[in-house]
Amino acid sequence: MTNNTILKVEGLKKYFPVRRGFFQKLIGWIKAVDGVDFEIYKGKTLGLVGESGCGKSTTGMLILKLLEPDEGTIIYQDQDIIGLSQDEMKPLRKEMQIIFQDPFGSLNPRMTVGQSIEEGLRALGVKGHVDRKTRVSNLLEMVGIGPSTADFYPHEFSGGQRQRIGIARALSVKPSLIICDEPVSALDVSIQSQIINLLKELQAQLGLSYLFISHDLTVVGYISDTVAVMYLGHIMEYAPADELYDNPLHPYTLALLSAIPTPDPDDRHELKALAGDVPSPFNPPPGCRFQGRCPLVEARCREEEIELYKVNEEHTVRCWKVIR
Repeated sequence: MTNNTILKVEGLKKYFPVRRGFFQKLIGWIKAVDGVDFEIYKGKTLGLVGESGCGKSTTGMLILKLLEPDEGTIIYQDQDIIGLSQDEMKPLRKEMQIIFQDPFGSLNPRMTVGQSIEEGLRALGVKGHVDRKTRVSNLLEMVGIGPSTADFYPHEFSGGQRQRIGIARALSVKPSLIICDEPVSALDVSIQSQIINLLKELQAQLGLSYLFISHDLTVVGYISDTVAVMYLGHIMEYAPADELYDNPLHPYTLALLSAIPTPDPDDRHELKALAGDVPSPFNPPPGCRFQGRCPLVEARCREEEIELYKVNEEHTVRCWKVIR
């Protein structure tokens, strides 16, 4: 782990038990996250992208220890936090925050905007009422909402404004790392661009690091420095954003990129449609997780676990057929 790394994840796993019957007999495990590795650098953004159900949000929850990992290491600022108790995690809670996907459900409807943001300040130990009010006003102004709205309730705001409030709440405790869990997927396209630009401005201003979780490769490509493509609990491809978009290698990455709409009506690029269905994480196939939908599949892919191969120092791919 280098001095420039704020978070390093290795071999991260989370299996959920499946029980059935009156006595709730254990019949198997849902392999939601199955051996994930990545790094996030200080002041940079890692985009974690993939279809719904691939384990992206679960990965974010594991990093924050809102879910307890089954295996692996999570090293934050040179400290392995896997074995820390809830009490030991408390000092780190202000260092790592989250912006939720649903701007409507993430705010308490019975609390004013100011009260929601003040919660974190109270937890941080800011006792002075005037100091808290000043901090709330500054945060609301920072995210583009008038400080006078601190006494309003969530239902009085639009979706984009609520997400700005969610960002202000995450910033209230002065974090270094923010997990952005699909922060724009519930918003209109025009509002999405405003929120993404706000996140980039705040990153430049405050030196924040982001784990940006999304299924939208267009958004991920705009905001991310590095991209990890996830499928059924595995990282399939991992590379700097520019290289991934210019030189995608894994068939799954190619299919995702081909589905990005283009503004040019004359651009008739080939859509690489995927056949078959996503297999169940309860009973994944032996070998490569992507084998049932892959146009390059061979016997070896069905028989043995496929490892991540190095293309170069920064680019890895979980496919032996595309390595030159």
